[in-house]
Amino acid sequence: MSITKTKLWRVQAEEPQALASELTEAAALLRNGGLVAFPTETVYGLGADARNTSAVQGIFTAKGRPSDNPLIVHIAHVSQADGLVKPYPPIAAQLMERFWPGPLTIVLPVREGKLSTLVTAGLSTVGIRMPDHPAALALIEQAGCPVAAPSANRSGRPSPTLAKHVLEDLGGSIDGIVDGGATGVGLESTVIELADDLTIRILRPGGITQEDLRAAFPHAVIESADASEADNAPRSPGMKYTHYAPRGELTLVQGEPDQVTAYIRAQVAKSKNSGESAGVLAFEERIASYEGDLVLSCGSEASLEEAAHRLYAALREFDAASIQRIWAECGPEHGIGEALMNRMAKASGNRIVRL
Repeated sequence: MSITKTKLWRVQAEEPQALASELTEAAALLRNGGLVAFPTETVYGLGADARNTSAVQGIFTAKGRPSDNPLIVHIAHVSQADGLVKPYPPIAAQLMERFWPGPLTIVLPVREGKLSTLVTAGLSTVGIRMPDHPAALALIEQAGCPVAAPSANRSGRPSPTLAKHVLEDLGGSIDGIVDGGATGVGLESTVIELADDLTIRILRPGGITQEDLRAAFPHAVIESADASEADNAPRSPGMKYTHYAPRGELTLVQGEPDQVTAYIRAQVAKSKNSGESAGVLAFEERIASYEGDLVLSCGSEASLEEAAHRLYAALREFDAASIQRIWAECGPEHGIGEALMNRMAKASGNRIVRL
């Protein structure tokens, strides 16, 4: 790929007709095999026509992404899914009705020949979702094609929640970026598969929580995929590889708040004594207890949605400050806290100190 200039389109409108006018050039690029990053309600995605193998290969090349890591396909209407996947059980239709558009990806059996095999990584299934962002929906609809779109970052790096994050990682190697401002949820979508008509298996936690699924489907069995299932062919992005990592060494610290604070303070002091720059990511309730080269708040422990929203931007701030060692407080794992801790664990390479 020899792209030398990445175009930027800033969109302000939310009305479909106005957005369509602003996104004409971006949609044409997608339709003609280009790579366009765009905002969703979760993070920015790097889009390509999911039917075009050459375009999809461009995603893997730009990101440096392993080829056995499947891609999620984004659509603008439920009817698009019907043309891409085989007939699905009633519970899948109910999930779509309840949570689409929104941060839920459903893995379903793919129709042969409808998508590039690079999208599915050779699997017989594909993850489909409908993003809850006006610019994303307008772009997909106007492009007139299903859009394969992983997060718009270099593979392994923190996912982008602002257009400038995309530019930092992929500027000069993709055709364009639709700048729709900051994303909302801040963590990637929940990915589920349907083991049977009454079992929903979570492959990757995200913005739709276990509690959300149980409330909507009280008679269903909600379970999480075993971590060992990712060792061979991952059925969802985020299952197999280390992701979301800052350049500095990130260590998570879990335990009673007083113990966690004392441990992190001691580790920061050791790092400074050895000449290494040290950073801390902590909840607002204890942020004043820390010193370091860069101390960042991820918001209140009582509002895990805020922590999820801030996580990736914070990890990129540590990179911008060239922080070598980072310690982060662990939070509770209920609600979106499950997805938050999932991403933090992957960002740290599962480097977790349990006190």
